[in-house]
Parts: sequence; C-alpha cells; structure tokens
Amino acid sequence: MKSTITIACLLLSSILFSQKQEDLTYLSSGGKLKPLQAIMDIRHYDISLDVDITNKSIQGNTVVSLNLSKPTDTILLDLVHLLKVSKIQVNKKTVAFEQKDDKIFITTTEVFKAGKQLVDIHYGGVPPVAVKPPWLGGFTWSKDSSGNDWVSINIQKEGGRMYFPCKDHPSDEPNEGVDMHITVPKGLIVAGPGLLQKTTHQKNKSTFHWKTNYTISNYCVVFNIGKYKVAKDAYTTINGNIVPIEFYVLEEDTMHAKKVIATKIRDTKILEKYFGEYPWFKEKIGVAEVPNSGMEHQTMITFNNKFEYKIIGTEAYSDNLFHEYAHEWWANKVTNKDWAHMWIQEGIGTYAEGLAHYDLGGQEAYDKIIAAWKRSIKYKKPMVGGDELSEDETYAGNDIYTKGAFFMHSLRYVVGDEIFFPTIKKLATDPKYTYDNFVTSKDVEELFSTATGHSLKPFFDFYLRTTKTIEINVKETGYRTYNIKPTNYIMDLPLDILVNGKLEKYNLNKEGLTISSSMPPIVDPKGFYLKTVTIQ
Repeated sequence: MKSTITIACLLLSSILFSQKQEDLTYLSSGGKLKPLQAIMDIRHYDISLDVDITNKSIQGNTVVSLNLSKPTDTILLDLVHLLKVSKIQVNKKTVAFEQKDDKIFITTTEVFKAGKQLVDIHYGGVPPVAVKPPWLGGFTWSKDSSGNDWVSINIQKEGGRMYFPCKDHPSDEPNEGVDMHITVPKGLIVAGPGLLQKTTHQKNKSTFHWKTNYTISNYCVVFNIGKYKVAKDAYTTINGNIVPIEFYVLEEDTMHAKKVIATKIRDTKILEKYFGEYPWFKEKIGVAEVPNSGMEHQTMITFNNKFEYKIIGTEAYSDNLFHEYAHEWWANKVTNKDWAHMWIQEGIGTYAEGLAHYDLGGQEAYDKIIAAWKRSIKYKKPMVGGDELSEDETYAGNDIYTKGAFFMHSLRYVVGDEIFFPTIKKLATDPKYTYDNFVTSKDVEELFSTATGHSLKPFFDFYLRTTKTIEINVKETGYRTYNIKPTNYIMDLPLDILVNGKLEKYNLNKEGLTISSSMPPIVDPKGFYLKTVTIQ
C-alpha cells in the first residue's frame, strides 16, 4: 500500500511538473518594448547563485545596475514565476514588489529618480527544465558517461528571465558587462563568459567568479557545470593581439581537445579573413562541451557533436563548431535590435559556412552547400515580418538560416565581389554597427545601397519581406529569337544567360530582353537567384 501511494505521488508530481514546463512555451524573448522598460538602460548584472544540483534548484541574488531616463514610481524587470523573490533593495533600501505574469513590479511610495539605480533582488527556487535544448530552453540536469553531474543552460527563446532578473529585450544589453559568482559542489568546474577572476573553495563547495567587461546579450549570460578539464592554447589575431583559447572538455573526452583547438585556430583565420579581427580578443576564445546541441554563448560557445567531423577538401570540419563560432561576429558583435531582424545573425552566420566551404574545398564545395540551402527553403513566412517582434514570431523553421544565407549569395552576385566583401567586413567592424550599437534590416540595406551607389531597397524588400520568387518568362518569339522578361519586376538586375552554349551577362529590366540563340537559352544556370522560370 505504501509503495502504491508513493508511486501515485511520484506520477502526480511528474504530471504537475510537466504541466508547469508546458505552460512555459508561451515565453518568448523580445516583442514590443514596454513603456516602463523603455525608460530603462541596463548597465551591469552581478549574479550570485548557489546551484543545488541534488534538488535541481538555485538560490541567491542578482544586482541590476540601470539608468532611468526619467523619474518613475515603478521599475519593471522580468523573472520566470517559478523562481520566488524574497527581498528587493533599491540603492540599499528595502522596497515593495509584486511578482505577476513572469514580471517583477518594484514600487516606491515616493519616486525612483532619474539616473543610476542599484536593484538587488534575492530569489530562489527550481528553474525551468529545458524541454528541447537549445530550442526550448532552461536548465539541463544531466550526467556524463562516468556518472558525474553535467549541467547546461540554454535560454535564447525565453531570455535571461529563465534564471535571473533582467530586462528581457534584445535592444538593451549591459554596457558594462556581467559578473557571475556561481557556487557548485566541490570537484565540479563552472565555465562562463569572459575571464575567470578567481575560484574560492569552502568545505564542500567551490565558487567561480566569471567576469566580462563587454556588452553581452542576456541569453548569452549563462554558465555550464561539469567535471571539466581546461585545455589551453593561444591565438594571435589578424591585428596582432594574443588571445587565450580555453576548451572546457569533460575529463573523459580530453583526448579530443587538441583537434578541437586546432580546428578553432583554423576557423578563426577563415572568419577573420572575411569579417575582421576576433571580436573578444581582450578576453578569450572559449568552448564548453555540453549535453545538448551547441549555442553561440559569447566567449564560451557550446557544442556537442560527439567529436564527429566531415571532410571538406582534405580538411576536417564541424558544422556545429563553425556555425556557433561564426555567431561571435554575427549575433554577439553585430546584434539585431529586435528579433524581427534575426535573419542578420542567422543568415549571415550560415553564409559564413559557405565561405568556409569555399576556402576548404573550393568552388565545388561552395556550390554544393548553396544548392543544399536552396532545396531546404520552405517559404512559410517572410524573413522580416514587421518590427518589435518576439523570438517566436520571427523564428519559424530554417528559412532565416538557409534563405538568409542564400540571400547573401544573391546579394553578392548583384553587387559583385569587389563591393560585397569590403561592405560585409564594414558591417562587421564599423563601430556604428557593433558592440554597444544594434542593427536592423534597414541598416544593412542602406549600407549596401551606399556602397553600390543606388538603392537596393526593392531587392531587400522582395527577399526579406515576401515569400515570393523572381518570376521570369522565356518566350520564343521567332526563328531562333527569344524574349526574356520578368513577370514580377523588382528592379534592374544582372542576369547570367547561357546563349549558344556560352555564358553571357545581361541587365534584366522591366521591358525584358530579346536575344538570338540557336537553342533555348538557359536563365541563371548557376543559380544566383530564387526564381521560377516559365518557358513558352
């Protein structure tokens, strides 16, 4: 009877827990910025947490340093309701608060003045468990094959509120960085963003103090826990700066560390060639092995591909390792102002893989991956569906990756290599678009339009804001005479046409082209455009 009751209780607990997790699928970072948060500029987060792995819980506090642009009677921060706040102090004075709808409303009987505020929030509880990391995020409580505890955090979709109080919007990053003081059972190691400042040991616990001085997206403010060994090396950047390389690898997998680090060095050279110096050279090139698919966590990207590689040309290559690393430039350094423009980080980050394929395997390898992206496009929704959208509203399948990457392939053809490569590097290096500043699709369009000397807005709008393809009609109008005309004209575009077995470049305008050919011409044979060709 006792056993039956125990099993029933466990089943009920499991059901209730599952319901709680399911209820969290509505959480999505970003969206329309709330007025109470629009007056707030986050400067710094200081997170101190004790991680109880046995009970899968956390306890501690986060100090949020922020500036108010005008006085207010309420400070609004985000925190998942599963974590309960016990006390809040603003500028060391205890204040009233209310937790509601995954938010904390911090109030005063007087007024919070414009200027700097230090908000110290004490809280704890059982944080959300990741349902499908990294896509449906939270904590992943796991064990390595030796039975050691292994914990990872993924919160891109839901935002930092999944475990610490924050302003959960991509348009506001802590300009003065983040400090993290993470306490774990002794014998385990914490991998985090920035540089490890110090490790202190108590009787049965160890505390790791990680610090980054760079601005950082709140979904990159995460840590990983494991029975790690730290494999180290150093890399000299394209500008001559020496940056440490640190690979937090499980003790049982240390035999793979040398190859991972060698791959990182080679991949860094490729990425620097196209996009400029490694962005975080004042801190580190970091990698942490985790029990789920990888993520672009700043200065400590994560991955788990079972150390499997494919061969491109004669080189070993990891899609997972390279893609997440490309995000150090595209997502972490060049950051979308809101999730509506997520294609910038995912599309250009994916296109970087195409450039790596070219460098490692030549034109054939590049053409092969471009063709694969083209086949995978679903055309379910525009890549840019408006402004001030949540992550959920923008993220639908793989089109922001594959169509975004193919768009860069098309754009490169339209403007030419002599404009494309310097301009994409400018986007990745100009202070106007990097670090503390944010970008939108309009910024990218205007940058390339300026570089070419004419507006590319129609081309950008067609690719980004519709699901259409370019429609071209090829009509035989006489003996060996053909008319080639766009049926949904966008703008004048260069167009390769195979005529009499010879590839010729034309300018396709609204009126179309009339050409003579002894055989039917083939339009865009190399596939630079997403198109539909009708032959009459």
